[in-house]
Amino acid sequence: MAEQKIKGSVLKSRLEFVHKEFGEEGLSKVMASLSEADQKILSRLVAVAWVDFEVGRRLDDAIVKALGGGSTRFFERLGEASAEVNLGTLHAAFLAPGNPQAFLAKAPQIYRLYYDVGRREYKQTGEREGVLVTHDAETFSKTDCLTVIGWYRRALEMCGAKNVRILEEECRASGGGVCRYRVSWQ
Repeated sequence: MAEQKIKGSVLKSRLEFVHKEFGEEGLSKVMASLSEADQKILSRLVAVAWVDFEVGRRLDDAIVKALGGGSTRFFERLGEASAEVNLGTLHAAFLAPGNPQAFLAKAPQIYRLYYDVGRREYKQTGEREGVLVTHDAETFSKTDCLTVIGWYRRALEMCGAKNVRILEEECRASGGGVCRYRVSWQ
């Protein structure tokens, strides 16, 4: 079975976040903790190229170990920063100012931009709420789920949603069958 891939833009966002939050010293610390092979891949990233998901997992682990003191919670902040970068430039057409539901309805197309295997669906459950579900991803990680939460929270804010709440109700990295996120806002 081929290994799942993610877009280089996902990993570039992580590296940019580390640089912005922790400076050159923090970025160097993260890179030094990775294998030479991973360092080479990450130093030559192209935003539109596909990269093995496992490179991203190792990068996430290195960030947590080198800078996060073992805590993965700041990956939500990383997701928010990624949304600002990607939806502020390359993928701005996905935004639906004043209409968060229209934005969330695009979840399947957005997923395909960043991951090559699996799918994400969205079901509206109320005027200002719904459920995002990721199916059939071959690889997954808790840190990636946290970036998804941060990414969607910030994206919804960029669409005008206030007090966005996203709760991961089920996670494959924790033994679930899917990754399910309950989304609501005011």
